[in-house]
Amino acid sequence: MEIEVIYKWMESSCGVTMVVVLAWSLLKWVWVQPRWLEWHLRLQGIKGTSYNFLFGDTKKMKELTEEAHENPININDDIVPRILPFVFRAKKTYGNIFFAWYGPKPMVHVIDPVLAKDMLSRINDFHKVRKNNPYIKMISRGLIDYDGDKWSKHRKIIKPAFQAQKLKYMVPAIHVSCSEMMGKWQKLLASCESSCELDVFPHLQALTSDVISRTAFGSSYEEGRRIFELQKEMVSLLLPMILSVYIPSSRFWPTKKNKRIKEIDIHVKASIRDIISKRLKAMEDGQPSHDDLLGILLESNQNEIQQMSIEDVIEECKLFYFAGQETTSNLLVWSMILLSQHPSWQAQARDEVFLVFGRKEPEVDGLNRLKIVTMILHEVLRLYPALPSIYRLTHEETKLGEMSLPGGTALTVPVVVLHRDSEIWGRDANEFNPQRFVDGVLKVAKGPTSYLPFGWGPRICIGQHFAMMEAKIALAMILQHFTFELSPSYAHAPQSVVTLQPQHGAHLIIKPC
Repeated sequence: MEIEVIYKWMESSCGVTMVVVLAWSLLKWVWVQPRWLEWHLRLQGIKGTSYNFLFGDTKKMKELTEEAHENPININDDIVPRILPFVFRAKKTYGNIFFAWYGPKPMVHVIDPVLAKDMLSRINDFHKVRKNNPYIKMISRGLIDYDGDKWSKHRKIIKPAFQAQKLKYMVPAIHVSCSEMMGKWQKLLASCESSCELDVFPHLQALTSDVISRTAFGSSYEEGRRIFELQKEMVSLLLPMILSVYIPSSRFWPTKKNKRIKEIDIHVKASIRDIISKRLKAMEDGQPSHDDLLGILLESNQNEIQQMSIEDVIEECKLFYFAGQETTSNLLVWSMILLSQHPSWQAQARDEVFLVFGRKEPEVDGLNRLKIVTMILHEVLRLYPALPSIYRLTHEETKLGEMSLPGGTALTVPVVVLHRDSEIWGRDANEFNPQRFVDGVLKVAKGPTSYLPFGWGPRICIGQHFAMMEAKIALAMILQHFTFELSPSYAHAPQSVVTLQPQHGAHLIIKPC
């Protein structure tokens, strides 16, 4: 009898203890820790918003963003109030260093170019922010998501694929994809009298998707194309869930959308694994490796005594698509929009392309002679960087400038704000002026730290040279075949959907050249 009483007492005590522990953990998460972090940050002289229970500033951020997206803006307007309306207002109130609340977590905003460079250079102190939302991880992990030794090993293995001598082997694949798009546009023009209105954005997205399929998988292009079409479908299914609050375990609910996501994930991984297996078998049989991204990656991995597993290679292949397709399609669409608005720069770029290549397909050796085209692309990346913000996280107490940041502090560099800061770029910061890059990126503005389209430091985008090469070839071929101007139906409405995209497309009037 006494033993039963003791057991009941122990069960009751354990139950009470668990309730107390859970209650304390919840209280610590939603109130104690946020209040302590707020006190600590203010002690460092950092200004910011006051913590609102549980939601922080997220409700206000959502409200301002929805309001900003209701109407288009003028093409010469500052896009920051539309892309980051909360940050735009907070900067006016608190200055270039401030914190705001993303739920119960504060995020320090760094809009100082010197501190931004310092932060992005110290990869052992400021780490990648890992998203807890498993839907994000389903799109792709790979190099962009790793830290420490795994990041170092993967970058070393992947780097050879993006070296100049390897990139030149991918030029024919880019030519083919561009020529196919040119052919589609010419057919559209043939059905018009002398000009045709066209939303070029989906065409440019299809182009860059096609390019990455060919350059990633080479002779397995058709299989790669199907894989990347499925990747695109998965992104469209996952994006609404990524942008909303993730409910733990909701990805396991038997909904139609979750079932389709699981089907795509299984099929994509199985297809890439099959291509990899065929390549590895061919390499074992003594066949030469392919000059595509996958072939170079597998060869490099073999040379490094297989530091990457097959699962790792699969994730890097998935990342090739997402990073390669999004970055270049956005760069091209904003280039065409801005050149449509500035016909004199379009004419100068076209004259330069004809001077260097005539009517021939652009070759690698001539790309370095495209000074005006390069200036234009740099200026487009300044005004419309693919990623509006870069995020980092401290794991332990860390110094940044005069500030001492506690472990677990999230930080962000709003690149789009830095790129349009009139104190850095001058009174014409919001204007399209490629001339500012006449002496290259190292002498632009008040210093190279102000220009971060591909990030900065050791983690700078490994594919930036590939993206620039592809953009130069594609833009040169477009200029060789067409002139273009803004359609009266064009609405200037940049929005951030992971990357910076035109909300209502890019409606242009194209004419044969």
